[in-house]
Amino acid sequence: MDSKIPDMKSFFLLICCWLCALNVWAQTEGPGRQYVLQSTHNAVQYKNYYLLTLLQQDQAVKKLVQNDPGMNDLFKVREAKIKDALKNCQSNIACFAAAFKFTADEITAVSNRLSFLFKQNTALATMVKSQVIPSGCYGMYGHLKPLDLLLKAWEQDARAINFSIGVYVEGAKPNYPKIDSIGFDVKDKSYPELVNTNALLSLNTKDGLFFEPSMEFSLIALEINERNDAADYEPMVNTVNKATLLAIKKTNFAAYKYSLILVPGEGPEERDVELSAGGMLRCRLAANQYRAGVAPFIMVSGGRVHPYKTKYSEAFEMKKFLMQTLQIPENAIIMEPHARHTTTNLRNAARIMFRYGMPMDQKALVVTVKSQSMYISDVMLKRCVAELGYEPYRIGARLSDTALEFYPNVMSLQIDYDEPMDP
Repeated sequence: MDSKIPDMKSFFLLICCWLCALNVWAQTEGPGRQYVLQSTHNAVQYKNYYLLTLLQQDQAVKKLVQNDPGMNDLFKVREAKIKDALKNCQSNIACFAAAFKFTADEITAVSNRLSFLFKQNTALATMVKSQVIPSGCYGMYGHLKPLDLLLKAWEQDARAINFSIGVYVEGAKPNYPKIDSIGFDVKDKSYPELVNTNALLSLNTKDGLFFEPSMEFSLIALEINERNDAADYEPMVNTVNKATLLAIKKTNFAAYKYSLILVPGEGPEERDVELSAGGMLRCRLAANQYRAGVAPFIMVSGGRVHPYKTKYSEAFEMKKFLMQTLQIPENAIIMEPHARHTTTNLRNAARIMFRYGMPMDQKALVVTVKSQSMYISDVMLKRCVAELGYEPYRIGARLSDTALEFYPNVMSLQIDYDEPMDP
């Protein structure tokens, strides 16, 4: 027997190993460390409605949807509803909103067309595999088959549009009314004209896709409410975090006990105060840990939250304090300027760590005042499950009243559809 030809036992062993490898690959397919989000000029759009952004940007998929008679019919129905609203709604805000919101039947109709197109053409399947899954933006549906994941992503984006219209057009209560409510009095006699003009502008769609009028209506509503917080400092890799990202790529994280030191912000209640006393103290606690050499980076986390519609960003002001007062170098500070609650301080930290290529299996340290630190370890995970649907971090050891270890969870990449300022 030729020694170059394996016997049957070896051959079957080889096949088994190959199948096993394929199975492992299938089980571990998920968010990609090298994946770069497909951005647009409007960060509010792609951060809230990522699937819809992909439908616009993937040329093969866009052409598929544009040429589909069923999708064209859905677009024409939407267009007719909007024109009817412009003609007949007058000062009835709910009438305008109804012309743009997706009904349950419309969501189902789109799902049916997407299912049909998915089975008829490989473009959608390719997009799901190469874009949707690696993005992690719909990670809560990662256990589903590609078609089912696509439909869940569509349903989520439709709900996200409906939510924004409900809050920032109709004046419904958001999750946190004191800081996130609509900026207009919906009963003011001048308000319907704003909504009417928004409706008119939303007819000017980019590609004639079925979802574009509704998405544009919701985006303009956020804009005129001065609620484009999700776009603050974006793209951060080219702005406030550019120097730090370069440093991250050169860092040997194995030389440190922790990957980073996270500092959750505390917004002031006075309108003209840039940085609260609590924010200053938290920065000092973090600076002490940084100088002790436990981690190569400090992440400051917090958006423009307190007081209502403040112009000051907690993360930006903390970074400025760390640099100017505490002499921490800029390339050691990571800004996370979007979190509006303690839950998303930890979630957004995990997102940035993943996107910037930092180790996800290494411990990190959250440093803050005692009351918040205890809240993070003892209470907040239950709140995260209730509000986000998952736990964005795992607790490690408590070092002191003000220092707590945590491990980031990649599930944090999941978009939160009912928080348009920090999705």
